[in-house]
Amino acid sequence: MNHARQYPRHWRRPPQIITDHRWRRILPLAILAYLILAMGSLEIDGARLIEGLERGARFAHGFLQPDFTSRWGDIRQGLIESLTMTLTATVVGILVSVPIGIGAARNLVPRPIYLVCRSIIAVSRSLQEIIIAIFLVAMFGFGPFAGFVTLAFASIGFLAKLLADDIEEIDASQAEAIRATGASWWQVIHYAVQPQVMPRLLGLSLYRLDINFRESAVIGIVGAGGIGATLNTAIDRYEYDSAGAILLIVIAIVMLAEYASSYLRKTLQ
Repeated sequence: MNHARQYPRHWRRPPQIITDHRWRRILPLAILAYLILAMGSLEIDGARLIEGLERGARFAHGFLQPDFTSRWGDIRQGLIESLTMTLTATVVGILVSVPIGIGAARNLVPRPIYLVCRSIIAVSRSLQEIIIAIFLVAMFGFGPFAGFVTLAFASIGFLAKLLADDIEEIDASQAEAIRATGASWWQVIHYAVQPQVMPRLLGLSLYRLDINFRESAVIGIVGAGGIGATLNTAIDRYEYDSAGAILLIVIAIVMLAEYASSYLRKTLQ
């Protein structure tokens, strides 16, 4: 019996979203007019543009000639703060996001618990890390503690959302087979849910670790500690060679983390 896949022999034009030919002409013109008005509202100043390009050229020159020695003490301290914030915030985020992610899966919990956990995820995901960092710096003052809380809060929404979605897409037959044996709710989680979502959770955790390190460089600019504060200070002092050295270190660590996470994923799979 021939089970070869049959492909269509005649091309069919896909259905049109907008069927009225008048609207098909009006909409592109309206979009073009909007783009022209939007560009006009940017207030592009030629003198400022030239000045900015000159500054960018000086920064590029410093980036090509990085200085790792003159501010190495500050770079080392900021790097240690960033790595500490990244690791601790990721671990705390994982520990908190797992129960929230389970509670946000509608196929495992009652609806009230589902709504509460989904609300927590929505609040965590609705605020950008830089906004949370500004608020926490105002609360706790400058330093890595505000950065740690910021990254942990952001990690909870990220991991819990994706974990809950993965749990809702598990093979239901495995869970039903475990329930048919008289297993409790915890046993269903352990024997039916955990084996299906654990590889994905490990991959997401490594990915979030990478994100947290990069974000630590951003939130440090507003005073939340880490290598970002050192980078901001170097730029404010026009020490572009030191800023270039910091950026090269950040790039190197991100690349190292990427290779390490790829190796760990292959090993775990």
